[in-house]
Parts: sequence; C-alpha cells; structure tokens
Amino acid sequence: MLVIGTGNRKKGVELAELLAPLGITVKTLADFPESFEVVEDGETFAENAAKKACQMAKHLGKWVLADDSGLAVDALDGRPGVYSARYSGPEADDESNNQLLLKELGDLPAEKRGAAFVCHVVLSGPDGQIVERHEARCRGRVLSKPEGTHGFGYDPLFEIVEYRRSFATLGPQVKACLSHRARAMRMMLPKLAELAGTELTD
Repeated sequence: MLVIGTGNRKKGVELAELLAPLGITVKTLADFPESFEVVEDGETFAENAAKKACQMAKHLGKWVLADDSGLAVDALDGRPGVYSARYSGPEADDESNNQLLLKELGDLPAEKRGAAFVCHVVLSGPDGQIVERHEARCRGRVLSKPEGTHGFGYDPLFEIVEYRRSFATLGPQVKACLSHRARAMRMMLPKLAELAGTELTD
C-alpha cells in the first residue's frame, strides 16, 4: 500500500490515476483519521515535499508519496512559487488566487507572461527516510482570463503554448501526459514498480 501525502482530493485522484498501471493499493490522508497537516514552511518545493512525505510516513508507519507543486511566473520573479496554494492569503481558494495573479500581471502582453508549473515529488519509507525524489517542470504562459472547467488551481489560466489552450480546456487525459506532476511521476514510476512486488504489498 502507498499513501498519497495530501489532503487535496483532486490532487489525490490525479496521482492515483497516474499510479493505476502498477496495481498498487493507493490511499490518501483522508483515509487516516490520525493524520495531521504538515506545516509547509520550506523555502523550496523540495523542502516542503520532503517534510510532507517523511513526517507523515514516520507518523503512520507507511510508505508515503508526497509532492509540492506550484506556479512560478517569470515576470513575478518566480512567484507565487511555494505559496501558490495560499497566494491570496490565509483564506485563499482557487478563484481568489487566480484573480490576484491576473491583477498582478495586469496588461502585460502574452510574450511577457511566461510561467512554469513545478512539481517536486518525494517517496519516503515507513521509517521517514527518503528513498527517491524527482522534480519536473511544464512551461507555458498565463492567460489574461480563465478558460475551461477541468482541473484545479491555476489550470484555467495556464496555457500550453503549443496547443494554444489552457490545462482546464485540454482535459485530464492530455494533462496526464503533459503536466509537471505527470512528468515527475513518470520519473518516479520505475522505483515504485521495483517496490510494488515487495515493500508496497498490502
């Protein structure tokens, strides 16, 4: 069994679908009442992902896969970065974060709205020790208004330039091929496949 170290239901579903070919039993923190919210006070995606994976793995005594992801906008010197989920404040939600991002970018032309989704993923053993970690990026640019209803977070504003469409209009199948999280997970899959027949059995 593998625990996805997130309380974000949509992210949990997305990661579970990426792991489906391995035949591993996947659960999220929602399945464990004794889980707690790890304080994400790291300065990098790597630090936060490691904290989430290692602290929860040691607490639960389970294999935990956790990621920290966010949007790094060129014109904003990499912001919102590690603060992507809480960009607009303590009560932030997807809509308020997207509105703040649009406000900060103002009327910048498309060629100056470059950005990258970043994902750092960490696999921790039950002892709280890191077994594998990877980071991947997906380049695009920030649209001037939201497009589409699929996905979550900044997906309606993030355009894949080659497709001239946002993640939220391309849908989950395309996102599962192109996204930062999908790319990081593809790097992680060989290690998970190696563990699937031994360590990750129920």
